[in-house]
Amino acid sequence: MARVTGPSMTPTVRSGDRLLVRRVRSADDVRPGDVVLARFPARPDLLVVKRVRRTVAGGHWVEGDNPFVTDDSRAFGPAVVVGRVVARIGPRPGRLPPRPPGD
Repeated sequence: MARVTGPSMTPTVRSGDRLLVRRVRSADDVRPGDVVLARFPARPDLLVVKRVRRTVAGGHWVEGDNPFVTDDSRAFGPAVVVGRVVARIGPRPGRLPPRPPGD
């Protein structure tokens, strides 16, 4: 389980949301469009919730759904995905919507 702080994934995930996260066993368990829990080798103390854009050398390129917040691969480079978000538990329970096509 993870609790979200900050606006980087708004409107998909909001600060205060609690997420159910499933550990990933390999990079093959993650696909573009997945919302994930990840760490950046450049900032190992920072655990983030982001959306996978693509697989790159060194991990995955991840970005937040809020384009005005850049605490993602645009600032820190490739991320290592540690878990895939499977559901929002609260306060607004439900599955996360996929990223719109072409985004």
